[in-house]
Amino acid sequence: MSYGIPSAEPSAQVPVCPRHPDRPSYVRCQRCGRPACPDCQRAAAVGFQCVDCVNEAQRAAPEVRTVYGGAVAAGKPRVTFGIIAVCAVLYVLQWLVPNDAIYQTLGFANIYAEPRWNQFEPWRMLTAAFLHSQGFILHIVLNMYMLWAFGQALEPLLGRARFLALYLISAIGGSVGYLLLTPLYEPGRPLYGVVGASGAIFGLFGAMLLVQRHRGGDTRQLWVLIAINGVIGFVIPQIAWQAHLGGLVAGGLCAAVLAYTPRGPRQGLIQAAGLAAVLVILALAAWLRVAL
Repeated sequence: MSYGIPSAEPSAQVPVCPRHPDRPSYVRCQRCGRPACPDCQRAAAVGFQCVDCVNEAQRAAPEVRTVYGGAVAAGKPRVTFGIIAVCAVLYVLQWLVPNDAIYQTLGFANIYAEPRWNQFEPWRMLTAAFLHSQGFILHIVLNMYMLWAFGQALEPLLGRARFLALYLISAIGGSVGYLLLTPLYEPGRPLYGVVGASGAIFGLFGAMLLVQRHRGGDTRQLWVLIAINGVIGFVIPQIAWQAHLGGLVAGGLCAAVLAYTPRGPRQGLIQAAGLAAVLVILALAAWLRVAL
């Protein structure tokens, strides 16, 4: 009679993370049941979920939008801080780069909007808004403070993309206002340039005024702020009140488009068309000014 020797039972297979097969994991996703290593675990209401399930749930979740159609973005107003950073960097470069090269390259004067002088560089209408006077440090300090204050209010309401479009169009509107309300260049006349974010800041003033009215808020303080800053442009020399007025009008038009477009599936498309129309109006006004 022979005695058999019992064979060893095969060991159970060790669970491994699907994303990292070299890592054993005994923690399973509460949603799909697959193992998940510590790097792939995400805390859930109960237990953990794997990173794949979390990403899938985020894609499936409906995107939350503001009343003005912009995607709700939590956290710091990145566009506002980004614009401030660009202005600060360029201001430092204005001091460091010799021969006033930054101003000569990016500043705006009416001659650059008149093709007849062979110096047609209309993009300066935008780039000039990111430069500031080197002889008056409060120029950049006050502008950046106003941008910080109004950007924190408007950017979350409008959404980042819409706020950026508002700011850039207002900056262009400031340059167009200066072009419309100052003499065109003539040989022998002094050539005056314009720099600064003031036109764009006045655009934010106008936008905040429209948004507050649309939301039923009190606008008296905004009217006082606009009036004080408007008067300063006439009292203090070398301040281009024309750019302030142009930016205010352009910002108000942009805000009207964003605030009064009805909500619906085509809200974003209609708003984009409206903002493009404001740009066309500014371009047409500039063209008529130099053509007539």
